[in-house]
Amino acid sequence: MDLKEKVEKAIEDVRGFLQAEGGDCEIVEAKDGIVKVKLVGSCRGCPFSQITLKMRIEAIIKDRVPEVKEVVEVEE
Repeated sequence: MDLKEKVEKAIEDVRGFLQAEGGDCEIVEAKDGIVKVKLVGSCRGCPFSQITLKMRIEAIIKDRVPEVKEVVEVEE
């Protein structure tokens, strides 16, 4: 299983929370320990999106996939 597949599996644990709030996130890229995500739906532009990104998404991914060093938001 490559890094992106591991991250996709890990993010399923937080996806329910995001979707319950009308949002979601997409994995854009995962390589060299850096995961790039795109926030969508109500997550995009939400004043709490950076807290959600770091405290929920990044925390869960790093817990489940130790080789991940950082999760960053991109706007592609």
